[in-house]
Amino acid sequence: MELNEIIEQRKAKLESLKEKGIAVYDNTCPQRINISEAINNFQEGRKVSLSGRIMAKRSHGKAAFWDLRDYTGRIQLYVKADIVGRDRFITLQDVDIADIINVKGELFKTHTGEPTVKIEEFVILAKALRPLPEKWHGLKDVELRYRQRYLDLISNEEVKKVFLLRTQIIKSIRNFLDDKGFQEVETPMMHYIPGGAAGRPFKTRHNEYGLDLYLRIAPELYLKQLLVGGLEMVYEINRSFRNEGVSTRHNPEFTMLEVYLAYANYEDMMQLARDLIISVAKDALGKTNFVYQGKTVDLAAPWQRRSFAQIVKEKFDIIPCDEATVMLKKLQDRGYALDKKRLTRSQVNKIIEDILEEDLSISSTFVTDYFTNLCPLAKTKKENPLISERFELYIAGLEIGNAYSELNDPLEQRRRFQEEIKELNADEKKSLDEDYILALEHGMPPAGGLGIGIDRLVMLFSDQPSIRDVILFPLLRPQE
Repeated sequence: MELNEIIEQRKAKLESLKEKGIAVYDNTCPQRINISEAINNFQEGRKVSLSGRIMAKRSHGKAAFWDLRDYTGRIQLYVKADIVGRDRFITLQDVDIADIINVKGELFKTHTGEPTVKIEEFVILAKALRPLPEKWHGLKDVELRYRQRYLDLISNEEVKKVFLLRTQIIKSIRNFLDDKGFQEVETPMMHYIPGGAAGRPFKTRHNEYGLDLYLRIAPELYLKQLLVGGLEMVYEINRSFRNEGVSTRHNPEFTMLEVYLAYANYEDMMQLARDLIISVAKDALGKTNFVYQGKTVDLAAPWQRRSFAQIVKEKFDIIPCDEATVMLKKLQDRGYALDKKRLTRSQVNKIIEDILEEDLSISSTFVTDYFTNLCPLAKTKKENPLISERFELYIAGLEIGNAYSELNDPLEQRRRFQEEIKELNADEKKSLDEDYILALEHGMPPAGGLGIGIDRLVMLFSDQPSIRDVILFPLLRPQE
């Protein structure tokens, strides 16, 4: 039967229900318990009220079996004409798979031992005018799953588990940091000047002020102003936005954790990152070893350290004092097809990120010794000002986190901002963030800052190959 025919048939059933005086879509909100509670605390003869979606129907003359599902589980329903009444039983022909109902009845077990509800009353809470997709697991149109995530969640139990795991991961992060004494804060999502990370911003406008604004690419500069104000342990689980490419690891809208600790440095952030991720794995997964895309990960094993400066020296003969044009030439000499006449900081980071993901495919690794000219917000090493106190964290080849010893010298910060602005293309030009410099001039304590990509952490723990598989509604092109 064609889809349009099915829809018209269901509309006719809806009208039939209305003609029989049966309310659908009204404000009925019956008291209920979850299906898992009914099953886990099963008692023969117990009276229960359950609500959910019908997932299957089987008729046997004057009796019928339905499968009912809510977000906690599935249970079988038994409907019999001489219990619900003949007239009420006749209305079953107007009830379809995917309809949402409430049932009241008595728990019992069938001869095969399956927990079942013997229905005494039922109410139709919502009539589904469209059927559930058939053979959902066989659909090849992955984009359709993202566009109609509600169908994906209904039809694929594994997808639902991923998003329940995501919720648990975020809850575990909060619990860990709260127990350590950190304060969760909220900072603006609209910024006067895009800053805190390298990235192209989304632009918007405030009509009342006649002011151009930018969706934040990172909350970092506001969070560090809180350090100036005396909030010494802060974190934010934030939504950030970057107007850049889309890939299996990048979505224009994404979720980050940023943590700042006064009187600490990037070495302290290494320990914090390791402790946090192990704690979250134990809480959300119940273990510290798992498989990500065929790679075995053991978070309890020693975490490695690798030098960025050493890697690029060995692979490309690039050294910290190389000008951007020299770096570009060395990359081109080794087969990277880069047409641009000069290389931006973001382009260097992207190239190196691809290299590191190939080299760091197994172990949990802190990559250190980034060039200072790639890290305008980080302190430099005392013994070598060309190298910053920064690390990026890779697990199974996936970049998970980034951390600095935060630069708190306002004069040096101003100089670096000015150098950064000089290197930008005409369409990337921005103003120097005087508000942030002003805050630093009042004195910011030495501090360590840590950023962890929540979406990527969920990818890692749920063994998902694409960031779109861990974001409920990823950004997609409009359908034609």
